[in-house]
Amino acid sequence: MVDATVDVIHRGGLECDQNYMIEGQTLGTHDEPNPDLDYEEIPVWNLVIDHPEATILWDTGSHHEALEGHWPEALSQAFYPHDAHEHRLDDDLEAAGYRLDDIDAVFQTHLHLDHAGGLEFFDGTDVPIYVHERELKFAYYSAKTDKGSGAYILEDFDHDLNWEVVHRDREEHFTDVEFVRFPGHTPGLTGTVVHLDDDGTLVFTGDQVYQAPNYEAEEPLGASLLWGKTEWFDSLQRIKELERRHDAEVVYGHDTEQFSEIEDGWGN
Repeated sequence: MVDATVDVIHRGGLECDQNYMIEGQTLGTHDEPNPDLDYEEIPVWNLVIDHPEATILWDTGSHHEALEGHWPEALSQAFYPHDAHEHRLDDDLEAAGYRLDDIDAVFQTHLHLDHAGGLEFFDGTDVPIYVHERELKFAYYSAKTDKGSGAYILEDFDHDLNWEVVHRDREEHFTDVEFVRFPGHTPGLTGTVVHLDDDGTLVFTGDQVYQAPNYEAEEPLGASLLWGKTEWFDSLQRIKELERRHDAEVVYGHDTEQFSEIEDGWGN
C-alpha cells in the first residue's frame, strides 16, 4: 500500500446517444417503432496520482479545440463536446493545484479522442507517456486506414512524445500502481489498480466499463465502440476478480452518478 493521493480533474462533458454507452439501451417495438432516444451528457475526467515516486497524469481528456475543427464534424455530432473550449488541460490542472511542469509521467488508458486530446502539451518533452503496445499500434492503424476504430484522431497523438510502451498484460512501474490491460473496448485498453494506504484498492477501468449497467448487469458497450465482445466479457470478469480479491472500489469511465461521488478524489 502506498501513501499517495488521487485527484479527479473534471474535463468537461460529451453529449451523446446512450446507445453508445449500453448496447440496445433504447429499442423499438411494434407499437412504438420510433421511441425517443436517451440523449444525455456524460462526464470526461482525468486523474492526477500524486505518488512518492512521481506525479502521474492519468489520461489527458478531449482537445480544447474539438469544436473548432480539431474533431471531424461526424465525431462532433456523435459525441458533442459542448464545453471543450472551457477545458484546456493546463488550465484544468492549474485549477486543481498543479502545473504542467509538475507532471512527471503520463498514463494513457487508450488513445481515443476524449482521452488523448491533451498530449500536445507534452510534445518535445522528456515526460514518459505510458501506453500499451497494442493500443499504440491500433491507434495508428485506425487513424491511417479506413479500418479499426473511427474514434481516433491522428493529431491527438502523432507528436514528438517520449513513449514508454507497456508490453505485458500487467506491469508495475510505480510502487503499488499496476497497469493492467483490459481488452474489449479497444485491443490495448489498459486500466490501473492503485493500492492506497488509507482508502484501500481502487480499480480504474477506463472505458472498459462506461457506466454501472455495463458492470453490474454485464450489459455490453454499444456495438460500434466494442472492438471485441468476447475479450470485453473476459476483461469484465478479470475486474470483478480484482474487486473480490482486494475488496476494491471499481471506478467506471463515464458514469454521471458515480462521477458526482468521486469528484473529491482519494487521500486528500
